[in-house]
Amino acid sequence: MRRCLPALSLMAVLACNGTTADTTIAPTPTTAGTRQATTTIADPSTQAIVPTTTTTTTTVSPAIAPEALTLESFPVPAGSGPHDVAPALDGGVWYTAQESGELGWLDPATGDTRHTDLGSGSAPHGVIIDDAGTAWVADGGLNAIVAVEPTGQEVTVYPLPDDRPDANLNTASFDGSGILWFTGQSGIYASLDPATGAMTVYDAPQGRGPYGVTTTPDGVVYYASLAGSHIARIEQDGSATVIEPPTPDQGARRVWSDSAGRIWVSEWNAGNLSRYTPDTDTWDTWPLPGDNPETYAVFVDDADIVWASDFGSNSMVRFDPVTEQFDTYPLPHDPGNVRQILGRPGEIWFPESAADNLIVIETAG
Repeated sequence: MRRCLPALSLMAVLACNGTTADTTIAPTPTTAGTRQATTTIADPSTQAIVPTTTTTTTTVSPAIAPEALTLESFPVPAGSGPHDVAPALDGGVWYTAQESGELGWLDPATGDTRHTDLGSGSAPHGVIIDDAGTAWVADGGLNAIVAVEPTGQEVTVYPLPDDRPDANLNTASFDGSGILWFTGQSGIYASLDPATGAMTVYDAPQGRGPYGVTTTPDGVVYYASLAGSHIARIEQDGSATVIEPPTPDQGARRVWSDSAGRIWVSEWNAGNLSRYTPDTDTWDTWPLPGDNPETYAVFVDDADIVWASDFGSNSMVRFDPVTEQFDTYPLPHDPGNVRQILGRPGEIWFPESAADNLIVIETAG
């Protein structure tokens, strides 16, 4: 059953099948200032392997050592519009089907999917999981946080207060105490206690813009303000401290913490990848490869390698913070529009929202 606090209604589950295609992507090392990346891509209509080559230019010094990475592509039901993904505890992968108002689940072993209806008017954006495997969704259409239980797909809806309409909810993250923090681009950030359902909504210190959110290993929450072009740290009393990046009007979109608690930021307007170090209150900034980069998503994997999506070159970008070098991998579809990245050890997952497709890059054999 679907529970809407405090009201009750029914839940529906849809199912369909998908297929997968394996490809191998291998960046080619070049001299300083020029990067070439070659990838074999499966044509979704024929599953034939179609090699493509792209060239990008950057100012970084010599390329990182090349490595072959395995890419696997999974089509999801047409019209899904997958926005965010979250690897599940059972080996599957959750994804928000924003265009159809559903939460999808993919079985990578078979390519099969199932969809859970989130309710009339739903437009889910971000999804993460808790320690029990429950999926937590920030749903802008419902103006609510939605929890989906992994076994029976029971749906529970936590609506925002009536005096907070049209919050334009985006993403969520659990703090060190198990409280869910989430953002709304209309100018709010908020907390939800899953144990009690208690919700507190805060006005963002500079108004519109809160978008991406992350939690450091010591449980501190940071969010990015796209319209405000800054990041902010949420303090223990719930207030937010604004932290200004050095690049003005950069359009901080998403944030992710590495294992040392440093905050990585995707700068949408500026096309940069930046890093904030709280211990020293300092910033480092790197422009993405290419002529007109647009940095959308950012994620730090279990080896502290940084991944970003670039709408400008329709590619995924891999950045090694030790060598300060980039590798660029073209996407299977053009446009792909990768809006979020998440993973588990050895796997990087992301959706091509414009192509109704999910992709995993395997980083371990």
